[in-house]
Amino acid sequence: MTITVQKDVFKLAQVFTISRGSRTEAKVLTVKIERDGHVGWGECVPYARYDETLESVTAEIEGLPADVTRDALQDLLPAGAARNAVDCALWDLEAKQAGKRVWELAGLPAPEPEITAYTLSLASPEEMQAQAAKNAHRPLLKIKLGTPDDMVRLEAVRKGAPDARIIVDANEGWSAEVYADLAPHLVRLGVDLVEQPLPAGEDDALLGMDRPVPVCADESCHDRTSLAKLKGKYDVVNIKLDKTGGLTEALKLRDAALAEGYKVMVGCMVGSSLAMAPATLVAQGAMVTDLDGPLLLAEDRDAPLTFDEAGVHGPEAALWG
Repeated sequence: MTITVQKDVFKLAQVFTISRGSRTEAKVLTVKIERDGHVGWGECVPYARYDETLESVTAEIEGLPADVTRDALQDLLPAGAARNAVDCALWDLEAKQAGKRVWELAGLPAPEPEITAYTLSLASPEEMQAQAAKNAHRPLLKIKLGTPDDMVRLEAVRKGAPDARIIVDANEGWSAEVYADLAPHLVRLGVDLVEQPLPAGEDDALLGMDRPVPVCADESCHDRTSLAKLKGKYDVVNIKLDKTGGLTEALKLRDAALAEGYKVMVGCMVGSSLAMAPATLVAQGAMVTDLDGPLLLAEDRDAPLTFDEAGVHGPEAALWG
């Protein structure tokens, strides 16, 4: 068996801005695993917030034994981007070797389309209202906030898309006081969900606070070991494969979170259809699906995921799984 990793760059359809900065392209790592004439593929997006770089993640992957198995991988690498790409490539390889689809191997039903959020880039209120109006036909919009002018932007988006469901992502940009002040306005404007309002290291402030809008843990939730620290603070957990370290742990986290009474959101970094494909299996029946990465790109993989009025569909075998 051979494992190779390479950097791929996908141009974005437009500049994408969050409170942490702007980008014009998505830089990803593509993993290819070959064994006995079969090839498995996986993709990850290293994230600086978690001290990951393209170089550090590449080194982690290249340091693995050539005969690594999916079970052994869970202990060889920590939860994160490197394990994600390899785990998903091994799932793809196993499916091809077995002549089955990944969901069959995992004992899951074939994925049905799920309505996905579409993320509006952070911009001036006027620009965000225009973005919202342009995308008002989409049933679910996501707004990146975490600035001193959040309410003005939120009001503008609601004006531009009066009928869309809205979720907001503060990207750890608020304090407990800011969240408490904004919460009634979020209710008034019909916001369905607030993602990670406080920094992960300061979210104890959520204990005992009223949460009139469900609060979702993103940076505070990586894998099953995170759950014990979320009690009393969050209502929803955001499962991203680049955080869990692949599909294997993502499915286990979903089941554990649901068993503990949390609702589930399935999110993504800005990557291609190859990165989203495994996540479509996790997203089945989720409270919120946020797998819009390919919709933000100007270019994508061959055999990309299908997005239509029914939502994001599961992958064709030519792409993954």
